[in-house]
Amino acid sequence: MLAETMTALAAAGGTAVVQAAGTDAWTGVRQRVARWFGRGNPEREHAELERLDRTAGELEAARPSDVERVRILQEAAWQGRIQALLEALEDGERDGVADELRDLRDLRDLMTLRAAHHGDASAGEGGVAVGGNLVVQADGSSAAAVIMGNVTLGNPPQPGSHQD
Repeated sequence: MLAETMTALAAAGGTAVVQAAGTDAWTGVRQRVARWFGRGNPEREHAELERLDRTAGELEAARPSDVERVRILQEAAWQGRIQALLEALEDGERDGVADELRDLRDLRDLMTLRAAHHGDASAGEGGVAVGGNLVVQADGSSAAAVIMGNVTLGNPPQPGSHQD
């Protein structure tokens, strides 16, 4: 059984892998994670690279309504894989991998901070991306929204009446 700290690092590692997919950091994260799991075996490292590519592909192919579900599933899968790796290592090796996981977590935190600071935001077709705070407010008898379809304000016509 892993210590609570190692379990938390595995969770952060799983999140970092998934958050890095599709970003500028992906190539470096992908290589680093494949090396951890490969443990010096080129065939295992290649298999991990393929698994990482499948993760990125699933995230990219997910419909907008499924993105959150796919992200959660992928984070959990990578957390489980990282936990299993940590459990299989000797204490000295585990400490080294834990340090690498901390670096990966710090990279994830840096990417998140950079995105928030620089306003890097994106949205799919029909969406709105906001790189900072957004306040939408309506007062009185008005309506407010980021995206609003056809809206008519006022009283609806009485049933059976005809409008010109």
